[in-house]
Formats: sequence, structure tokens, C-alpha cells
Amino acid sequence: MGMTTLTRAEVYEKYADQLVRFATGIVGPSESRDVVSAAMVNVLWSPGWGEVRNERAYLYKAVLNEARQHLRRRERRRRAEVMAVEGSSSVGIPELRPEVAEAVGRLSVSQRAVVFLAYWEDMKHAEIARTLGVSEGSVHRQLARGEARLRRVLDD
Repeated sequence: MGMTTLTRAEVYEKYADQLVRFATGIVGPSESRDVVSAAMVNVLWSPGWGEVRNERAYLYKAVLNEARQHLRRRERRRRAEVMAVEGSSSVGIPELRPEVAEAVGRLSVSQRAVVFLAYWEDMKHAEIARTLGVSEGSVHRQLARGEARLRRVLDD
């Protein structure tokens, strides 16, 4: 029998806002709700949902996985559009601070997720590890690599 006693609607209500903030840090504000909605539908209606012990961690991982897929699809679309219009040159997306957006865009999705949770959500390594369902060592490595990459890119 499942561990959860909340209805699907209650689970969505309980976690949606924090998951949207998390997704915003990974895919941006215009697409974060779509990513969370897709992840929630996939998870909450899956046959194994009733057996999940740590709902929060499971949902964060689902959003992270959906964000990865979303970014891959977006990049494939962008490349196809660029090729159709200009050949092989790339088109930058204007942002308020383009150098920061570009630097964050160069991080892996895992690094972006850990950097977001550490700096925008002010989580400690242990909490990030629990949230994403990974080891603290993995969080430490991803954060260190992400910070180093951001420093290199922003210093150039």
C-alpha cells in the first residue's frame, strides 16, 4: 500500500510553488510552469506514485529530469531555427545581464540545479542532497564545478 495520504490535488498544491521556483532557476520563468506541470502529471499518474516514500525529493528529481528534457528539446529547436535562417552561426537570446545568462547557460543542468538551490533558495548541501535525492558529495562536486565554471566564464 502507498505511503501517501494526500490526494493528487493536495500534493500539487503542497509542492507546486517551490517546484516552480526550482524550475525557474533551470529553464527560466516563461517555461517553468510548463515543466512543473509536465513533471507532476507524469509522476502523480504513474503506477508507482503510491509507493513513493519521500514525495518532495521524488518531485524535485522529476522536475529536474523534465527540465533536462525540455532544455534538450529547446536547444534542438533553436539549432534547427538558426540553421534554417542563417546557416551554422548561433543567435544569442538577449537578457538583462547577458554575460551572467550566458555563464549560467554553460553549466550542466545538474550544476544549474545545485547552484540555484544553493544561492537562490539558500539551501545547505545536506538539504540540496535530500531535495534532489543525491549524495552530499555529489552536491559538493556539482556546486564546486559550477562555481569554477562561472568564475572562468565571467572573468573572461
